[in-house]
Amino acid sequence: MGKDLLGYRGAKTTFLLVAVCTLAQSMAILLQAKWLAETVSALFAGASLQEQGGTIALFLLAFLLRHGVGAIQQGIAQRFAEQTGTSLRKELLGVLFRRGPALIRKEGTGNVVTLVLEGIGKFRKYAELTIPRMMGAGITPALVWLYVFMTDRISGIILLVTMPILIAFLILVGLAARKQTERQLDSYRMLSNHFVDSLRGLMTLKFLGQSRKHSGSIRQVSEDYRKATMRTLRVAFLSSFALDFFTMLSVASVAVNLGLRLINGSIELLPALLVLILAPEYFLPVRMVGADFHATLDGKQAGEAMQSIIRASRAEETGKPEAAETARNAGAVGFGEAAVAHAATTDRAVTVGTPLSAPILKIKDNSTYRESSRPVFRWDDCSMLELSGVGLRHEEHGPASLQDVSFRIPCKGRIGIVGESGAGKSSLIDLLGGFAAPTAGEIKLNGVKLEEGNRKAWRSGVTYMLQHPYLFSSTLEDNVRFYAPDASDADVRAAVEAAGLIDLVRKLPNGLHEMIGAGGRALSGGQAQRVALARALLGGRQVLLLDEPTAHLDIETEYELKETMLSLFRDKWVFLATHRLHWMRDMDVIIVLHRGRVAETGTHEELMQLKGVYYGLITSQMEGVG
Repeated sequence: MGKDLLGYRGAKTTFLLVAVCTLAQSMAILLQAKWLAETVSALFAGASLQEQGGTIALFLLAFLLRHGVGAIQQGIAQRFAEQTGTSLRKELLGVLFRRGPALIRKEGTGNVVTLVLEGIGKFRKYAELTIPRMMGAGITPALVWLYVFMTDRISGIILLVTMPILIAFLILVGLAARKQTERQLDSYRMLSNHFVDSLRGLMTLKFLGQSRKHSGSIRQVSEDYRKATMRTLRVAFLSSFALDFFTMLSVASVAVNLGLRLINGSIELLPALLVLILAPEYFLPVRMVGADFHATLDGKQAGEAMQSIIRASRAEETGKPEAAETARNAGAVGFGEAAVAHAATTDRAVTVGTPLSAPILKIKDNSTYRESSRPVFRWDDCSMLELSGVGLRHEEHGPASLQDVSFRIPCKGRIGIVGESGAGKSSLIDLLGGFAAPTAGEIKLNGVKLEEGNRKAWRSGVTYMLQHPYLFSSTLEDNVRFYAPDASDADVRAAVEAAGLIDLVRKLPNGLHEMIGAGGRALSGGQAQRVALARALLGGRQVLLLDEPTAHLDIETEYELKETMLSLFRDKWVFLATHRLHWMRDMDVIIVLHRGRVAETGTHEELMQLKGVYYGLITSQMEGVG
């Protein structure tokens, strides 16, 4: 049993209740054996069945008590497992929503999906079976041995000697099984991630003519998982056989000893029969632990994996403020009055060269930021977004994804984020979405610093759009209502029309009530993105974060979707990270990242005249030079 199981809410109470039930069940086992032995020995001595009617009734009562208490015990463990599994899933999903894409990229999509969908069920089975089994193995053999020892000391000594041998064998088998299960789990994680990555890249592989060649990689990963599973099953079957063999051998030793002593007349039938009945009960709890060990080991591993993700997230969330403060004390410089004055006197966006060069990125409509005597933590038309010396490291001693990023945006608008692969576009989107906390510097909105305490409020105003929007196995209407479950039918239809889905709805047999997602009607990539747009519209949030939203679409579909998206960007804060630079002509300001730093900022025309990093990206793609 893992130590983590004791740390869950309600675990100690559950263990106490199960221990009381196990104690009552053990007493019922002893009474059941006693009355059964008395009945059989009396009948063997010539007593009539009617004379033993009372003893038989007591035996049946003890039998029913044993199994009734066992049912109650299992119900207590099952309720604890259900509540704990639900709580663990809620906590894990909370971490996923807080950490967002950064965690998914780190852990792997397939692994996370497997843990959420299958890991919780395996963990419930582990908690439901482990608690009664461990309590039974700790209490029942001790009481049975004490009763047997008081009845016949020689049999008690034999049982006492054979039990450690059985336990030692269980430990050795457990270590071997754990090693094999960990290998199987690693293979399963690799298979899950590989499968998801293969699905995502299938069109690219087909386009490059590598789809058939990639099938060999899929076959190899699947074969590795098959071999790991077979090794685990081999250990499980062999250990079960060996466990039953040693148990039968131990019981046989007691039986042979009792038989020889009965022949010699050194023991009577009643105590011998009582010991013989109790001997299998003495080993039964340990056998059940061994039998369920393999069935619950994957649940234990899944629980540890989920707890590892949750603990890592907590450590990162609680450790970030200190790390950020240390970084600032070590030389991360914020905005000074000189930098603000310098930026304010410039009509265009200023290229960032040093931490003090923190530009105000002026939007095309030349809106200005009005200082408020009481800063309000919300996104509105005249909010001021400030990033001051922001840095981000996903690992403490790993490379920095972002370094010394500083800029100000004085009002809502369309902000493009571009750069070569690995420049830090997705990392910046994660920071702006509140999914990651900066390891250096600070982020402010209207002068209010983004911290762990207000991160939830920050995210409540943000809508994040992925490359591949997830479509739930439900109706189209329910999918659109994701951010606003209480929205009216009229609002849903209005969002669908604005997102350009109305033609699709008219073609569907059930309209908005058509099932989509897994098991439902399949939608194209462009249609799925339109569903995501309808969600964003219906949610009514002021900020849209888009991380390569059209990267998987063909250029015709992208240009068709672009018209709809641009019309929806007008009244919102929009942060668009993309490597398809034809979008940049429609952006109010562009932030160019290079090796984790802000290299240039400005409009498309200004950056083209500058002929710097942005100009190089444009010319390399041959998109609208001039």
